[in-house]
Amino acid sequence: MEPLNDRIERILSIPPYSQAPEEKQAGLLDLLRDELENGCSRHAGYENYLRNWPTDYRSASRVSDLPFLPVGILKANPPLCFVGRDEIKRTLTSSATTSQLPSRVVLDAPTSKRMTKGVVSIVRDFIGTSRRPYLVVDTPDLMGGGSDLGARGAAIQGLHPFASQATYCLVADDVGKLSLNWEKLEEFAANHRAGEVLVYGFTYILWNHLAKPLQAEGICLDVPNVRILHSGGWKRLQDQAVEKPVFNKTLAQVFGCSPECIIDFYGMVESVGVIFPDCPEGNKHAPAFGEVIVRDPLTLAPVLAGEHGIVQVCSVLPTSFPGNLLLTEDMAQVMSYDGCPCGRRGISFRFAGRVPKAELRGCGNLEIKRSALN
Repeated sequence: MEPLNDRIERILSIPPYSQAPEEKQAGLLDLLRDELENGCSRHAGYENYLRNWPTDYRSASRVSDLPFLPVGILKANPPLCFVGRDEIKRTLTSSATTSQLPSRVVLDAPTSKRMTKGVVSIVRDFIGTSRRPYLVVDTPDLMGGGSDLGARGAAIQGLHPFASQATYCLVADDVGKLSLNWEKLEEFAANHRAGEVLVYGFTYILWNHLAKPLQAEGICLDVPNVRILHSGGWKRLQDQAVEKPVFNKTLAQVFGCSPECIIDFYGMVESVGVIFPDCPEGNKHAPAFGEVIVRDPLTLAPVLAGEHGIVQVCSVLPTSFPGNLLLTEDMAQVMSYDGCPCGRRGISFRFAGRVPKAELRGCGNLEIKRSALN
């Protein structure tokens, strides 16, 4: 049989949104079953968890029939891991409030390389292949040389393959409070007004530390050929009542670009290498090497088009930790299962907030031998 790594690389080479749903389903199902088998051979607790699932994954006929983990299981410390300590290249840590434990995922060299390839494949489909000056609305301190990397640092690093050079325009004081480095920002804008530019920042950081200060000063950077990508942090803007149209309009004004140049994307440290940018229709899509399943909160069955449910993310990229099939804590609405007007094939969906804190009855199915993973 063809080695697992070669099969994953082959799926990574497919244009990310080109496959009909039936074709994609068949390829993912076969590979994900083998990745579950691979995980069983590397972690006795994981094998026990799968053996106690109500159905046998080896006979599953759909990706949605495969056993999944609740994403919270990746908050374990030490992290759940399928590789030896000497194989770990990097540990990624999710963002979390002070009342939450962060998720931790470990990457070996093959998974780390796939992560980069996955992000590049997706972003390339939205902004093209060219390298361009890269403005990071954050501090360079996040990119320390250690083996641990947080969610913001991982997102910044994921876009480096599109950068010809990188400029960080925020600084942090001794207690970590962020402020705008006006000189660096103005110098960047002056040097690159005529060319294509890439900008990235966490959503709430981009708003609070760049959009609002520039708007207050009535400044327009006049960089029309910009692509502004942002992710994470919407919940931190809820108390400011900032909606996406206002966010996009304000950023467009301070950069001097069209609101269509601003792309919101969703990504999880736990589903490394798979991100979900907004298409021109305002929808998100799953790439060839991943899938999204939206499940009814009570029955956990996949919902119909137009309905809301809990998001499950699927990915063939990780083999160093159990991140292939994860039930998240996010809600979404399925817009369609194929035929988005943007031309991208497969499911189109929109996020609709977090799962309410109240216990979800259907999630009782997840209590199957959780302790077996320890």
